[in-house]
Amino acid sequence: MCACRCGIDVHLEGGRIRYIAGNRDHPVNKGVLCAKGSAGIMHHYSPARLRKPLKRAGPRGEGRFEEIEWEDALDQATAWLARARATDPRKLAFFTGRDQSQSLTSYWAQMFGTPNYAAHGGFCSVNMAAAGIYTMGGSFWEFGQPDWERTKLFLLFGVAEDHDSNPIKMGLAKLKERGARIVSVNPIRTGYSAIADQWLGIRPGSDGLLVLSLIHEVLKAGRVDLDYLIRYTNAAWLVIDAPGEADDGLFLRDAGGAEMVLDRRSGEAVSKGATRGPALRGRVDLGGGRSARPVFERIAETYLDNDYAPDAVAGRTGIDAGTIRALADEIGRVAFDEEISIEQPWTDMNGERHERFVGRPVSFHAMRGISAHSNGFQTCRALHLLQILLGAIECPGGFRFKPPYPKPMEAHPKPTGASVVGAITPHQPLAGPHLGFPRGPDDLLLDEAGGALRIDKAFSWDAPLAAHGMMQMVIANAFEGDPYPIDVLFLYMANMAWNSSMNTAGTMEMLTAVDEVTGEYRIPKIIVSDAYQSEMTAYADLILPDTTYLERHDCISLLDRPIGEPELVADAIRWPVLEPDREVRGFQSVLIDLASRLGLPGFIAETGAPAYADYADYMVNHQRRPGVGPLAGWRGAEGEDQGRGEPNPDQIDRYIANGGFWSTEIPEEARFFKFANRAYQDFAVEMGFYDAPQPVTFQLWLEPLQKFRLAAEGHGERQPPGHLRQRIVEAFAPLPIWYPPHEGEMIDGEAFPLHALTQRPMAMYHSWGSQNAWLRQIHTANALYVPDAICREMELEDGDLVDVVSHHGRIRVAVQRMAAVNGSTVWTWNAIGKRPGAWRLDPDAPEAERGFLLNHLIHELLPRGGSGHRIGNCDPITGQAAWFDLRVRLEKVADHDLARTLPRFPAQQPAPGAEPAPAMQAWHPSRPVKR
Repeated sequence: MCACRCGIDVHLEGGRIRYIAGNRDHPVNKGVLCAKGSAGIMHHYSPARLRKPLKRAGPRGEGRFEEIEWEDALDQATAWLARARATDPRKLAFFTGRDQSQSLTSYWAQMFGTPNYAAHGGFCSVNMAAAGIYTMGGSFWEFGQPDWERTKLFLLFGVAEDHDSNPIKMGLAKLKERGARIVSVNPIRTGYSAIADQWLGIRPGSDGLLVLSLIHEVLKAGRVDLDYLIRYTNAAWLVIDAPGEADDGLFLRDAGGAEMVLDRRSGEAVSKGATRGPALRGRVDLGGGRSARPVFERIAETYLDNDYAPDAVAGRTGIDAGTIRALADEIGRVAFDEEISIEQPWTDMNGERHERFVGRPVSFHAMRGISAHSNGFQTCRALHLLQILLGAIECPGGFRFKPPYPKPMEAHPKPTGASVVGAITPHQPLAGPHLGFPRGPDDLLLDEAGGALRIDKAFSWDAPLAAHGMMQMVIANAFEGDPYPIDVLFLYMANMAWNSSMNTAGTMEMLTAVDEVTGEYRIPKIIVSDAYQSEMTAYADLILPDTTYLERHDCISLLDRPIGEPELVADAIRWPVLEPDREVRGFQSVLIDLASRLGLPGFIAETGAPAYADYADYMVNHQRRPGVGPLAGWRGAEGEDQGRGEPNPDQIDRYIANGGFWSTEIPEEARFFKFANRAYQDFAVEMGFYDAPQPVTFQLWLEPLQKFRLAAEGHGERQPPGHLRQRIVEAFAPLPIWYPPHEGEMIDGEAFPLHALTQRPMAMYHSWGSQNAWLRQIHTANALYVPDAICREMELEDGDLVDVVSHHGRIRVAVQRMAAVNGSTVWTWNAIGKRPGAWRLDPDAPEAERGFLLNHLIHELLPRGGSGHRIGNCDPITGQAAWFDLRVRLEKVADHDLARTLPRFPAQQPAPGAEPAPAMQAWHPSRPVKR
């Protein structure tokens, strides 16, 4: 339904849904339910539901299909997949959308043997996740949250209303009740920003510069927790200063490989564990003109530079210098003058006993608004650096991790591009997970010629730290056959023919493109699994219809995307409350069935029979490591264990009896400073989060970035191609930096003076909401919101049409005047516009006639640069799609032009057996009204 994963109670009457309420005991929402959750009735009974497996019966894109039986559909899918696995497993590209079963889908792809797997994170928020993992072992959103009970100052950066909406709304209510201050940094003032005590309407893409200016000010004022930095970060580690040499910018290490620090007493460089008094400033002479200095000295030298002073950044950010100074002063004052403590003895990983937890009651939260830029990784890193300098991570009143996080980078796998026998080989599984965290160039997935091993080019020189893959590049690369052609594109819950792709019209053309020589489609076979008739289903050759979320088992697993709280470990299930009235099957069970038919390792028992009957069986009996499976609750033969334990055949029944979730509290002495708390680390091992303690040292200076930079400077065996060298040197700074978003630097800024953004509304989750009759009453069409001053200048009134023009395309939309928006920014709600006929809406529905997407204006590649190459429109570090770098201009449309949005596309045909699209829909379980 959405990524919040709230607990619900579904009430039935006469075998149909009567109403949906929040589960008051559930740890995520505690009974609170938003419009999406309450409207799940209409989601479930949507006329857009697919009813039976479908095989294409006309040209791709028209949506003409014929119904087939499940056995025929599975035979066809098995034949296509088996051929790829038997010849070259790379020929399968398997990518999933916003599902909650990535621990299963990734494992399936690993056992298949293809390197080409990822979920949607590459075009969503990988900058946020990767920057957090590399820096401090976790991040915002699913990895942690503010200490809502104790925070006194809360700052949001780029947070839209749909992300984690119920927990954030509940948290904000607590802050308001206590009189805590809320500051929102966002170009647009809606939702959370609208109730903030202070709104800073920042210029898009300049958040990192603002944060670095705040760091300048807190350093200047001495509002830094030096003890915290020495104990828990690499601030004291010595960094080699040897420009031009192969180890410049790397840590100074002893003969055993341990990082070294400068001992304050002796003035000598010693191993980091050999002194309790490391210096944060000073220099060690290494001879030959080489030296080493502590990380913190490099930090102070960098950010105290006047380039980061408020007066220097005000013009670029759109935030005046006085406001920046006042905010920095408030942050420092609350963190240090309003320190809080909890009297609770605890012991750190060095064996030192502490009598209390000291808290800095300043917390932050951020999301796609800062992540979806080409400078997003470094912006996220900058925000984490500010948090850490304050000592506001994992303390009372600060940002707190949710179990099983934090986990240091070293506890995460490296990406895998080889089979268990070496190179990618037919019928052999991969040797490890597809996705991971490279430590340096040696971990890139490259062939012998230095080219990409993956179809999306993740973990290549195009995007070395693409920890979530680059789903937005799959179709374009498959169309080009670059780095190689594929045979089967397999998509689940991914609307890549519409709102989930840049260059939407171009993507639709790529999906239908035919090879001029063979006459075959450039992407030969496309399998799509979805519950609904989305825009993407029209381009499938084979459709495997999924159930709705109320008709299947689902697993909200600690192996995947956790739902716990800072003081609570939790996971959850969904179970079928209704039997399907259509010939549909849960995709996860279908995937397990396909695995059995293909004979994939891990899915076949020793007897040769299928290891799992369906997804529910897998949830109970699969073990990723001995004693550790998808569900942590009620393990062991009698359900007596938690975290670790043998499978329990009654496990799902125990979850159901408990309202669908399991939880256990973290011991009181383990609830803060988890990254360095002995009690928490022991608890985490006991729970099965990891098999040995994994304390985290926060990485202010990120050495892996410097290793890539050194490679770009000509050091080492693996070096990037010439056209990417300067890009890597400039972007891969080991300390957080800011650089202007790439698109704006490669186009004529005067010709395209405005920033253009989207936000997802609180009542919608991506494209799914527009099929929902209740939610459509909130959003049936979207306008382009334009600042007052621009409306006056262009003589625009609400409802007037404008052409929005980018370097790539042109769309026609209706405008609406808005005051609460950055003066150089226009914006709209995302995914409201629909292709005519999709989602079983009438071809002339408002979503098709008056709705629109900004996606048509965004290309997946940047304009051609001076080298003659076109490179990805993404963050150069992680490959995060740079949705929010878009620059446009507005042109007023003459009065006589048609009052409808452009571009237009042919109407999508209804699937065979589809319900008629009702003009009106009301609901009662015994007398639904459709006409």
